[in-house]
Amino acid sequence: MTNTHNTSRTQNSRQDRNRGSEPDTAAQDRPGAMEVLRQARAQLAELTGMAAETVSSFEQAEDGWALEIEVLELPRVPDTMSLMASYRVDLDPEGQLTGYRRVRRYERGRADTAHKPGGR
Repeated sequence: MTNTHNTSRTQNSRQDRNRGSEPDTAAQDRPGAMEVLRQARAQLAELTGMAAETVSSFEQAEDGWALEIEVLELPRVPDTMSLMASYRVDLDPEGQLTGYRRVRRYERGRADTAHKPGGR
C-alpha cells in the first residue's frame, strides 16, 4: 500500500513540474519553418503565375517571416540567358502572405555581387 501511495505522489509531482513547462497554445498553432516555406512558395506562385525555383533567404521577423524567393520570369535559349527574379515575400506569424515585391531581375548565368539580401 505504501509503495502505491509513493508512486502516485511521484506521478503527481512530475505532472506539476510539466505543467509549468508547457508551451502556450498560440505557439503550438504556428506552423514550423518547413511549412512556412511551402506556404510562401505556393502563395507566390498562385499570385504571380510563376513557380518558385528556390528560396534564397529565410528569416523569422518580429511580425512574421521574411523570405527571398527566386523565380523564372522569362525562359530563353540557352537556359543560362533566361531571366530570373528575386521576390521579397512577407508572411504573418501563421504563414499567410501579407506582401511581396520584386527586388531584382537578372540573367540566370550572371553573378551579381552588388545584390544585398532583402532588396536593401
